[in-house]
Formats: sequence, C-alpha cells, structure tokens
Amino acid sequence: MNALNTALQHQPTSQETLLSLPQQLKTQLPLSASLTAQIAEHRQTIQNILAGTDSRLLVITGPCSIHDPVAALEYAQKLQHLQAQVSDQIFLVMRTYIEKPRTTVGWKGFMYDPDLDGSSDLQAGLEQSRQLYLHIIEMGLPIASEILSPMATAYFDDLLAWGAIGARTSESQIHREIASQMPYSIGFKNGTDGSIQIALDAIQSASHAHQFLGMSQSGLPCVLQSRGNPLAHLILRGSNTGPNYQAEEINKIKVKVKGNLPALVIDCSHGNSSKNPALQPDVLRQIVKERAETQVRGVMLESHLVQGNQKISCDMIYGQSVTDGCIGWEQTEHLLLEAAQQLKQLHS
Repeated sequence: MNALNTALQHQPTSQETLLSLPQQLKTQLPLSASLTAQIAEHRQTIQNILAGTDSRLLVITGPCSIHDPVAALEYAQKLQHLQAQVSDQIFLVMRTYIEKPRTTVGWKGFMYDPDLDGSSDLQAGLEQSRQLYLHIIEMGLPIASEILSPMATAYFDDLLAWGAIGARTSESQIHREIASQMPYSIGFKNGTDGSIQIALDAIQSASHAHQFLGMSQSGLPCVLQSRGNPLAHLILRGSNTGPNYQAEEINKIKVKVKGNLPALVIDCSHGNSSKNPALQPDVLRQIVKERAETQVRGVMLESHLVQGNQKISCDMIYGQSVTDGCIGWEQTEHLLLEAAQQLKQLHS
C-alpha cells in the first residue's frame, strides 16, 4: 500500500499543451493600420462619454456569451445598422464575451471550448476568437469583453475598445494591475453582495501605476510596468438582495463617497433585473428617465437574436444564448430606438 501511495504521488496531475504566443497569433491574424486607427477613435469616444465631454449614452449590448460566430456576425450586422439610426444620442459597443466565469464548473466560453463539446481546444478558441473580433471590427463596430484570464489579455489587447472586471474578480489584485495597463477604459463591478467599496478600491488601484509579474508578447515571464488607467469606472450590477440602478440608490452612493463618484455604467441584467432578462427594458427606461439627475454615462444589455436561453445540446436554437437569458433582437432594436428618442427630448 505504501508503494502504491508513493507511485500515485509521483503521477502527473495535469497535462501541458503549448499554444501560439501572443505575437505569433497577432502576426497570423494582423490588425491593419486603418483598423488600428478606428479602434483608437472608438476608445477615445468611449473615454469622452465617460468623462462627460460627449453627452451620448454608451450602450454595451450583445450576447451574454459568444458561442456561434455566424450568429454573432448576424447580430453585429444588425447592430451596425442600428448605430446609424441612433448615433446622435447613443454610442453602441458590441458585447463580445469569449470567457465566462463559473461559480463551480461548466462551459467556460468560446475561447476555451469553441466546439461546445468539452474538447477544450484552446488553440482553436484563441484563433477563432481573434478572427471573429477582426470581422466585427471590420464592420465598423467597437467591441467589449470581460477581462477574466490574465494570460489571455495579450492576445486581444489591441482589439478591445472597452473592458469589464466582474463582480467576483474586482477584489483580485492581478486584475486591478492588468486594468492599470490596458489601453482602453475598464469598468469594475460592485460585489455580488452589493459592496460598492470593493469596486471603488479597485478603481483607485487601477488608476495608479504598477509593476507586476506578467507575460510578454513573446511568451516570456516579465515585469510589466503600467502607467495607470485614467478612466477606470464603476459598474453597478445590483446584488443578491436587490437592484442599485435607481436614482435613490445612486444618491446614497454619492453621499458615501462625498460626491467623488467615478463615471457610472449600469448593468441592466444580473441583480438589477433580478436575473430576469425580461426586466432589462424596464431598468433601461428608468435609467434614461433619471439620467439628468444620476449622470449615468452608460448601460449594459444582454441581448441576442432570439430571446431567452438554452442548454448546450446537439439541437440548439440558432441565435439564442447558452448562458444567461437575453432579450431578443426585435425588442433590443425597439428599446434602443425608444431610448434614443427619449434622450433627444431630454436634450432639446
């Protein structure tokens, strides 16, 4: 028995699979000079909105998670068409989440498992994710995603126009350090228990310069030196006990921070909609109605071609989420056209 235990202790507990280096994937799937300029312009527009020098409402909308590139591209085409109709009042950014945090276990997202079969072909996931991102950017849309795996950031840092740090990782030191280095605006969500201080501490940390251990573009361990992210901001996503998007709740936060409130983005899903996607429109309508008082700069919507959600199977509905439930495209379009008209009236 002792010999068996000794043998088991020396068995490998994991398997290593080498991946392309960030610089290799960027060479394989390059970003053109014109698209680089487009992304820089989109990043600056978002920064202007968050700073209040651009009065438009930032709307980050799209599937809870990407699982089908064809459906994602169809959604992107519809969103780009809508942008032309609401551009005076709303700046649209497509939500393109390729990683999903899991409370325990489950599908981790398109980057990890693009075939949705548990094969976890991360090399294919990285390649297909970057290819999809480039296709969407080529349509003229800015894209957004959650910063989840620190190792993944170097593969996509040249493409994203906006990023978010989730409620479960806002307390993470490495995520705060990474946010301080990224060349685009990043929002920190309040904790799942409703704690605002977690996000406020994260914003303060990410706004400062850091030296931290990371990975270079050539895949080597290195010390990264950041300058600090000047527009780290707060995302209110509600909590397990209730929403926090209303003017009354925002005013309470303003009192707590003595008026020094960072730029605000409201997640219309999660705790703010009691995890009921059908309530997202009501949340957005109240945000628009109270915007003159709250000065909310942006909102997040979980939206796909088809409303609701489904489990991963061999017979799935095209254009429907496989993670959190979403509102459908027709409702999304109607809602944002309505919001643009309301915002126009408020500004007139």
